[in-house]
Amino acid sequence: MKKYCLSTILLFALLLVGSCSSSDTWIRVEGNRFVDAEGKEMIFRGLCFSDPVKLVRDGQWNERYFAEASSWGSNVVRFAVHPANLNSMGWEETFKAMDQGIEWAGKHGLYVIMDWHSIGNLKDELFTSEMYNTTKAETFRFWRTVASRYKNEPRVAFYELFNEPTTSGTGSCTWAEWKGLQEEIIDTIRTYNPNALCLCSGFNWAYDLTPVVMDPVARPNVAYVSHPYPMKRPEPWEEQWEKDFGFVAETYPVICTEIGYCLEDEPGAHIPVISTDSYGEHITRYLEKKGISFTVWCFDVNWAPMLISD
Repeated sequence: MKKYCLSTILLFALLLVGSCSSSDTWIRVEGNRFVDAEGKEMIFRGLCFSDPVKLVRDGQWNERYFAEASSWGSNVVRFAVHPANLNSMGWEETFKAMDQGIEWAGKHGLYVIMDWHSIGNLKDELFTSEMYNTTKAETFRFWRTVASRYKNEPRVAFYELFNEPTTSGTGSCTWAEWKGLQEEIIDTIRTYNPNALCLCSGFNWAYDLTPVVMDPVARPNVAYVSHPYPMKRPEPWEEQWEKDFGFVAETYPVICTEIGYCLEDEPGAHIPVISTDSYGEHITRYLEKKGISFTVWCFDVNWAPMLISD
């Protein structure tokens, strides 16, 4: 696979130092850290896969794809499961494909983030485009299926409850309401898999974690998600990142399940990902300093920011 462009090469060159551990032991939360079964701290560095169904249809859901992710220095990969694609290919066929992917991930020393990849307001069931359309009932069904199917599979280490919550043009939802809904999902998951480490997102498309300081999710073994794309804040970034999400890492584990950027003239450039190589240097340096794990969007040739060209 060819790496796509100078900006993404520079970005990923900065994240190759990750912790190593066997992917056959459960990851858990201890204080503000991820740890393995022996209590060794784990910091995750990896790649967001575009979507299992898309990759099946592209003929790219294969062991080579996972091996390449590992060769880039990843110790985790993220399965972005879009509701529309899941329903289009069918639940059983999609989960069979993910079963195979999880096997390949384990073979190459990779943990998996299972991501329910919707964008919008789950409380009001209003979403930003048709590919993200789902319901509360379907969301609970998805997580029941994941938790029961992979309850004995520690390689599926992270359950990312909902990709990007937003109330921008999608109804209303308070943090208390969203926190309560996430707690309900966690309780459902834990009925089937008490080992599940659940990832909780804030509003502003999973960027803003400021409510956590006063009202954290009231469940054990959870971590928080932020997507600090470059246009979320103007430069200089670091002080604003600290106020918006970075401070949470002093108390709880944080994982940025999406970072990345495009140069303005690159294919697919769009708000909020347009920036320069400076962003790649600043965000990776900041996350390293904070001990925050992250995965880079996107290990795909079509979905921007694109990390590969063929």
